[in-house]
Amino acid sequence: MYKILAQINKWLLPSFTKQKLDLSKASKWQLVIIGWRYFVTKKALG
Repeated sequence: MYKILAQINKWLLPSFTKQKLDLSKASKWQLVIIGWRYFVTKKALG
């Protein structure tokens, strides 16, 4: 289930690493998206 969710996230959500976002300057919604993507990726790999 998490592998499918990870693919959906990759397709729908923006990639902040490609945009070279500085985490110290990220807004709250950007931090939420980063945290969600991290959680789903960790579960999909584990």
